[in-house]
Amino acid sequence: MAEAAARHEASDFRFADRLLAEAAAGRKAERTQARIQAAACRLLEDRAAAELKVAEICAGAGLAHGTFYIYFRDVRHLMAQTLTAFVAFMQASMRGAARIGGRDRIRASNTAYFGLFEDNAGLMRCIVSRQDDFPEAAQAFQTLNRDWAQTVVEARLRQLAREGRAAPPREELMRRAYALGGMVDQYLIALLFGRDGTLAEISRDREAVVATLSLIWERGMEP
Repeated sequence: MAEAAARHEASDFRFADRLLAEAAAGRKAERTQARIQAAACRLLEDRAAAELKVAEICAGAGLAHGTFYIYFRDVRHLMAQTLTAFVAFMQASMRGAARIGGRDRIRASNTAYFGLFEDNAGLMRCIVSRQDDFPEAAQAFQTLNRDWAQTVVEARLRQLAREGRAAPPREELMRRAYALGGMVDQYLIALLFGRDGTLAEISRDREAVVATLSLIWERGMEP
């Protein structure tokens, strides 16, 4: 179990690479669509979604300009489809991390979430800070947050029942899970997207940051 968790922690969470890998064995149309989406993901690393141009995306994908419109109406349609798929990828990645994390599910999940932020900075920036621009993706992200909060709460209730300890009301635990998730989001946003020198200085040790975030989750879900 420990070896599996270590392999997962070291794995690659780059959504663009995953898109290309999954489409590699598919039909030509699937491979072409993945190339367009992957090119957009890479361009987002150093620019806002509103600055994306079809010509640049096609150049990055190695495709003719007109090919874009076979698969997407415009850049907004491309981004809505890509961000919604990315949220599903996030959810699968975190569930996979929790599943192989054994007793240390919280740490494994936080490691995965940190990796998703690091490896997909442009996509995460769109998801967490530009939700009004892409309501479909925003709805998917809200669903992810709800499902994750419910998963954490149900796991904590089962643990408390096994230990014979009284549990807080379920609604109280749900409020805590939402608050804790928001705190983690804001920490990672400030660390990876902000210019806070002090935060960057005290967050150089990645494992220490994951340990801190995991401690907050553990303490925050205690009765």
